[in-house]
Amino acid sequence: MKYARITGYRAWSLAIVIGGTLALAGVPVPPAHAAQPIRIGFGMPLTGALAGGGKASLLSMQIWAEDVNKSGGLLGRPVELVYYDDQSKPANVPVIYSKLLDVDKVDFVVSSYGTAVISAALPLVMERGLVFMGLGGTGVNEKFKYSNYFQIMPMGPDPRRNFSTGFFEVVKKLNPKPQTIALLAEDAEFATNAVHGARENAKEAGLKTVYDKTYPPGTTDLTPVVRSIKALNPDIVFVGSYPPGSVGIIQAVQEVGLKPKVFGGAMVGLQFAAIQAKLGPMLNGIVNFDFWVPEPTLKFPGIDAFLQKYQARAPKLGVDPYGHYIAPWAYAYVQVLGEAVAATKSLDQKKIADYIRSHAHDAIVGKVKFGPNGEWLKSRTLQVQFQNVKDNAIEQFREPGKRVVLWPEEWKSGELIYPYAKAK
Repeated sequence: MKYARITGYRAWSLAIVIGGTLALAGVPVPPAHAAQPIRIGFGMPLTGALAGGGKASLLSMQIWAEDVNKSGGLLGRPVELVYYDDQSKPANVPVIYSKLLDVDKVDFVVSSYGTAVISAALPLVMERGLVFMGLGGTGVNEKFKYSNYFQIMPMGPDPRRNFSTGFFEVVKKLNPKPQTIALLAEDAEFATNAVHGARENAKEAGLKTVYDKTYPPGTTDLTPVVRSIKALNPDIVFVGSYPPGSVGIIQAVQEVGLKPKVFGGAMVGLQFAAIQAKLGPMLNGIVNFDFWVPEPTLKFPGIDAFLQKYQARAPKLGVDPYGHYIAPWAYAYVQVLGEAVAATKSLDQKKIADYIRSHAHDAIVGKVKFGPNGEWLKSRTLQVQFQNVKDNAIEQFREPGKRVVLWPEEWKSGELIYPYAKAK
């Protein structure tokens, strides 16, 4: 039996003890004659600092639910998404997940987008022994060590360190060998985690650290910081930052004329089309992490069909128009959960967690296999270099050739332009 496409929504509101109102962004209403839906609940940052990624993630999850329901649902039942805006605030998360489980009576919960909000949900999830798919957390499970947590982003078994493994693998092959490195992090959890791992990788690579500092969250004028780094003339500059800082640092690098041999790192925001268009040719030469880019080596089954649906709807919703960064992974983390439900023919949390842990999964992001700590068994965090960006036209970033994959070797699509100034 096929179920109707998800089209009905109703508005809710939740007064929370910490103040403010969380709006239930939409609950699909199944037809009266349909089987009881399988309900998947989550918080998602639809406002606040992480709203760009949150809105793109929500659209992706809605597309997955529509795809599943058009194919007959799961276990002969339609899928229904129940979600609240967590406003990008970890303090809102425990109340949301308590309501999802105790009031809305959802069958499953999955995570919001981002390290801090995932961390805020895990204690409650662990207390109830639930399977929990994570979206975008860096090293969350190092503290919790929860066996039923599975993080869809391909960071690898040691996420803090693996996040920059590829960057330093690229650096190790350079000739002449770089000698010094500057490390800069926004004082926020993801950025400091990423730079912590980079610090260890730099030491292993034999690089001498000549600068290692943080800057306050939300800082956009980073010219004084970049001037300080330039005065030390490091061979490598590795940065951990969120979008406003990423833009500010790149603009300051251009203004100050900083020209290390390699520049980049863990700069969030450079994956989004709007920021790419804003910065344009200033991006050329930057080596940065990514998770999926439109290179021919990464054409996994189903990815093009998904992006076609996403890109048709994204402009009207005001989200990232191409969806190359977080969107495929938001689809994939519920795709893996759905596959486990179908394979086990069960809603039993333990059976589903055991299945996810013990199997490889075919998803639109490629083959997914989790290790004992719920991270990918093997890292596939890409290192890409911006090349041949001609102007500020957004359309150029839809196509291959602008973010060339340098690492991992099996997904490589081009060669590093070295040094950084040569790519300018």
